[in-house]
Amino acid sequence: MFSSSSKFPIIGISASICTIDTGSLLGRERVFIGQDYIKAIIQAGGIPIVLPLIESEDSICRQVDLIDGLMLSGGYDVDPHFYGEEPHHLLEATYRERDLCETVLVRAAAQKKIPILGICRGLQLINVAFGGSLYQDLTCIDKDLLQHRQKTNLHEGAHTVDLEKGTILEKIYNQESIRTNSLHHQSIKKLAEGFKINAKSRDGIIEGIEKMDQSFILGLQWHPELMFDADAQTRTLFRAFIDACQTRVINDK
Repeated sequence: MFSSSSKFPIIGISASICTIDTGSLLGRERVFIGQDYIKAIIQAGGIPIVLPLIESEDSICRQVDLIDGLMLSGGYDVDPHFYGEEPHHLLEATYRERDLCETVLVRAAAQKKIPILGICRGLQLINVAFGGSLYQDLTCIDKDLLQHRQKTNLHEGAHTVDLEKGTILEKIYNQESIRTNSLHHQSIKKLAEGFKINAKSRDGIIEGIEKMDQSFILGLQWHPELMFDADAQTRTLFRAFIDACQTRVINDK
C-alpha cells in the first residue's frame, strides 16, 4: 500500500466544484475544498490530500488504493433521482457528476474497510449510496423543528444532539448529549440498510449514522471541522477517525 511506510495516515478529502463568477475567468470551474477540513486533518495527525472530481471508475478506485481514510465534505444537494424521487421545489443546486464520483468513492472505500467520515452532505451521500433516501427540504417534515441553519457563529454549537448509547459516536464523545453547529436544509428520511442511527436532535432529526458491522463509517449532519479549534470534544472525534485510519495501516502491514 502506498502509505504503509508513512507514520501518518493519508486522508483523502472529496472536493467540490465552484464556478468563478467575476473577472476574466468568469464561468470557469475550479476544484474547491474548505481549508477547515484540511486543517482539522493535519492537527489530528493525518496527511490530507484533495480528491478531485473524476469520471473514470477505474481511476476513482485507484484513488482509493492510495488513501488510508476518506472524508466526504459538504456542499451540493444530492440529486433526488438517485433515490427515486423527482425534485422538490425547495431543492437547491445539485451536481450529478459529483454524486456519481462520490458514490463510487464511498462504496470502494467501504469494500476495502477504509474508515470513512461523512460531513453534512457527506452523511447524506453515504445514506443514499447504500440505498437510503432524504427529505429534500426540512419543510417536508410535518412537525415543529429546531433551527437547522443557525444564525450564530459556526464555530459554536447551536442545538443539542442526543447520542445513542453503545454506538461508536457515543464512545468517542463519552457523553449522552452534545451541542453541535447546524447548516443544512435536508435530512435522512429512509435509513440505508446496514446502518444505525447514532445521534438525533431534540426534534427527531437524524444527526448521525454509522455502519453496523463495526467498521469505522460515520456520517454526521453537522460541521465538526468548523468547531475543531473551539471545541475539545470535536478534536477527540477527529483523532478517533485518524486513529482508526492508522490502525488499518498497521493491520495491513
